[in-house]
Amino acid sequence: MTDYLTAAVAMLGPAQNHYAEPASWDRLHAELEFRLPSDYQLLVDAYAPIQLNGHLYLHHPATERWNLGQWIRETARAWSEVPWEDLDPDEDPRLLCELAELSFGTRDGLWPIASTDRGETLFLVEADSNAPWLLIDDGEGGWARYDMSFAEWLYRYLTGEDMAGPNSSAFYPGPVQLRRLPMTPEERPEPWFGPVRGM
Repeated sequence: MTDYLTAAVAMLGPAQNHYAEPASWDRLHAELEFRLPSDYQLLVDAYAPIQLNGHLYLHHPATERWNLGQWIRETARAWSEVPWEDLDPDEDPRLLCELAELSFGTRDGLWPIASTDRGETLFLVEADSNAPWLLIDDGEGGWARYDMSFAEWLYRYLTGEDMAGPNSSAFYPGPVQLRRLPMTPEERPEPWFGPVRGM
């Protein structure tokens, strides 16, 4: 059985851990009233705030810019304002989630944890359970469900699988590109690459 956390880290290269700070996670978890999955925390601590392969963004709870807690709150608030009753049934995630009601940023709701510059948003569902799963909005009204950990989703995303619904692959051959997100308006971080991966 694949250890997806180890496999994802192997593709991304040595952990940077620039902002790893347990107290920032404690504050975030107290605010959210649940704990984000440990594989997600480890990957965020290792690399975030970062853009992966030119598309996927990960925020961090210890930074002022690109702050994970602030991003979760703002994103959940924006999604809460969507008039779900007006949507075409094919665009309603309640069917995919098997939920009578849909909420964002609530104890039993959907929690945004990552996004892309292609308009995709990755949500954690059943966050308080032993087996949380992922729901992806493709940015065009389509939804896809993935019953897997964040580490497995990230690994499959980076290997070019369709991880935001059909025909959603964002595969680039060669090493994964990583770009630290700027901490000041003037900063222009240069990208670097993970290890050679034979793809």
